[in-house]
Amino acid sequence: MSTPYRFDHNAFAKTLQTTYANLADGEETGAVVKVAGRVMLMRTQGKLAFATMRDSSGEIQLFALEAVTENFAGFADLHLGDWVGITGEVVRTKRGELSVKVAKWERLAEALHNFGDKWAGITDHDLRYRHREADLWANERTRTNLQRRSQVVRSVRERCWAADFVEVETPMLNAIATGASARPFTTHHNALDSDFFLRIAPELWLKRLVVGGFERVFELGRVFRNEGVSPRHNPEFTMLELYAAYWNVDDMMAFTEELVAGVAMDVLGTTEIEYQGRPLSLAAPWKRRTMAELASEAIGEEVSVHTPREHLAKLLEGRGVSVHASWGAGRCLSELFEDAAEADLWEPIFVTEHPVEISPLARRHQVDPELTERFESYCAGRELSNGFTELNDPVDQRSRFEEQARLAAAGDDEAMSIDEDYIKALEWGLPPTAGLGVGIDRLSMLIADEANIKEVIAFPTLKPIRD
Repeated sequence: MSTPYRFDHNAFAKTLQTTYANLADGEETGAVVKVAGRVMLMRTQGKLAFATMRDSSGEIQLFALEAVTENFAGFADLHLGDWVGITGEVVRTKRGELSVKVAKWERLAEALHNFGDKWAGITDHDLRYRHREADLWANERTRTNLQRRSQVVRSVRERCWAADFVEVETPMLNAIATGASARPFTTHHNALDSDFFLRIAPELWLKRLVVGGFERVFELGRVFRNEGVSPRHNPEFTMLELYAAYWNVDDMMAFTEELVAGVAMDVLGTTEIEYQGRPLSLAAPWKRRTMAELASEAIGEEVSVHTPREHLAKLLEGRGVSVHASWGAGRCLSELFEDAAEADLWEPIFVTEHPVEISPLARRHQVDPELTERFESYCAGRELSNGFTELNDPVDQRSRFEEQARLAAAGDDEAMSIDEDYIKALEWGLPPTAGLGVGIDRLSMLIADEANIKEVIAFPTLKPIRD
């Protein structure tokens, strides 16, 4: 079947609905337009045919008459899902439906799979995610979610620009898996005959740019972590990561809460939202509590990074958490917080003062050297962002990397490697700096009121179908 190579359309459904909203029933405009989209519904009544056409902006009715429409029989025989280009006059039918009265039409592409009424209300999630192209036409919520995600990204980018951050790009292929605690994906570069890792975070590259004189930098890009797939996790996801020279952890918390609240205002027009049937306020300022305080309240017993490791391990085991032999008191405290307290953190909150053991890139706390000037923000029971005052002492950084290497040798496959290039960069001098990472997918979940991360990713990672 031969189809056109292009169609020069000049009107969209939403624009026509707005422009001619006051057109009287039965009135003609004399305005001839060219529209294009998919046929989503077709019904014939003798010498009349009515079709619902959907384009990227919305829907409009196509009104065809045997006496007026070229190849009327062919038009009436269109398949649901076919792409069409229509030339015709804008009218309102006697029954009050704004329509394009079809004079000429072209089939731009044939739909070999009928997904009009047959596909309406798809409930097979695997089918929806594997064939998002059909899901987008069948389910308006899917289209809305992805449009909102686009608005979230735009708002984040514009707010970073407005705060004088410079947008940069850093390598996705890394010789060393570092920048965050996660298991990496490995690939091989044939020409260099070397293994590389898909980046798990752009952190160390961005801080090297701060060393080079960029006082404020950010990157919006994909990161890759070879971890499980769940309603909260996708192996490849989008991260906002930014760094500001001369800031500390308090400055970055203030920026974070204003950024998230600002995105909500930009996209939804309010910071007072409903998420999964519960009210949720994203307005600044957010609460600030230490990890130890929240863990202590959750288990009904005071604990801290200074609690004997054996006692923290016993508390974890009593809750059914398996304790790795390499874990120190800091890691045990963190695991206790995650198991006992994290799920109940509904309103936005900054969880502060993370142990050094789990924060190899964060600067030590000014009062307690076993803690760091680090925060994670939580909202609706899940982590939303991570930030801290950056460790800028190359000697301490090497020591932290060496401890990570020890953990890796003990079986921790998420431990970082020693990055000699980064340590050398620190030796050139990193000014006082604060950093932030925000999961764009999780932020989009909040804005779209979705509990499953797959609903805000156009093409989530799925298990391949094997023959």
